[in-house]
Order: sequence, then C-alpha cells, then structure tokens
Amino acid sequence: MSKKLIVGVASTIRRLRKAKGLSQEELAERANLDRTYISGIERGVRNITLESLELIIFGLDMDIHHFLKELEQNFLDNRD
Repeated sequence: MSKKLIVGVASTIRRLRKAKGLSQEELAERANLDRTYISGIERGVRNITLESLELIIFGLDMDIHHFLKELEQNFLDNRD
C-alpha cells in the first residue's frame, strides 16, 4: 500500500510549521493536540484524521484552501 498522501501531508505540515517558526509543542498547543501526536504525524507513522488535520491547519493560522494548495505544490515538487 502506498503512503504517498500520508507522507505528503506529513512533510507539508512539517515545512509549514518550520516556516512559521513553531516548535511541535507550540503547534500542538495551538491545535489542542498532543505533541507526540504531531511528531507521529510529521514522521508519517500516524494516520491523521480529517478532524485533526483541520485543527492543525487552523493551528498553523491558515485556511484549508491554502493548505491544500501547499500540499498540491509539495506533490508537484516531489514527483517520482
């Protein structure tokens, strides 16, 4: 089974978090999630729920449309 979407979402979250100068702990606090959950998502070992994704997107102070555009660009930049 391919994990391309999981890995793509993970790397997009990590890149955006770092670009905003946030630690995993700060993002977790903003999203009302546990830091270890954020870590697992960013490493691609957690299968994120849509509810958690929405919390993270808002924790990144973004709208869903902008996040999805960033995710799309991530896929375009990392084509096989």
